Amino acid sequence: IDVEFDFFDPNPNVDYHAIKRLLIQLFGRDSDIFSLHELTELLLAQPLGTTIKTDGTESDPYAILSLINMHAYHEHPSIKALAAYFLCKAAQANPTMHTALQTLFSQSQPHVGLVICERLINMPVQVIPPMYRLLLDELQNALSADKPYKFSHILFLSRTYHLSNDEESALANSISPRQANGKSNNKKSKKAKTADMAGAGIAEEYNLLTRRPSDGIYPFHPEDLVIMQMAECTMDYKFDKAPAEPREKDAFGLDVRGRAILVRAD
Repeated sequence: IDVEFDFFDPNPNVDYHAIKRLLIQLFGRDSDIFSLHELTELLLAQPLGTTIKTDGTESDPYAILSLINMHAYHEHPSIKALAAYFLCKAAQANPTMHTALQTLFSQSQPHVGLVICERLINMPVQVIPPMYRLLLDELQNALSADKPYKFSHILFLSRTYHLSNDEESALANSISPRQANGKSNNKKSKKAKTADMAGAGIAEEYNLLTRRPSDGIYPFHPEDLVIMQMAECTMDYKFDKAPAEPREKDAFGLDVRGRAILVRAD
């Protein structure tokens, strides 16, 4: 099936609910921490950003890419919650990143840009480079208009999933991670089997790019691999809230986690 993807500016009159759902997907089980109503409205109020739709500007977006100045909105409830969350996670996962973020967040200058990029899980990665090119064009225009988008660092957020050796073998054979952990379910629905096969496809697609990582952590977004090559520091972290049993169906039963990548803007 051929699908045409069109690029649009975020539409405050239409996009609110779809973008909020994408943010819930991005922040996973910890999404309640971040005042997503306010964050969604903040994204829709930004003068730059791109959504992808398939049925005109009045349809729901399947992807969002935007950039927020964390210093300009440091008192905003969602940005304040995000900054505190990143510092807490970095203290646990990566002391180098914790020091860098603590220094950056405590200064009035220079500024940190927060990249919000999320899409439906079956969206092709080929849509991402054009979105970033559009964002760069908008960023240059904003700087020319003397808007507050001059950054020393960019903080990228992403999602990952962790596979144990048993889970990776199970997914490769279209067996659910619950069965791999000894929790069989003989009355599995067709929908559950389809989800397991989709999860196996994710692992197979990633293995085309690289061998199994030593920590068993894989990205949902293949572009992470490119961004991480330019990173000053990176951290992978578990969510605070414990997963439901069984794991969320939209994650294909995977152990979903978060990732933050800090890159120098120059």
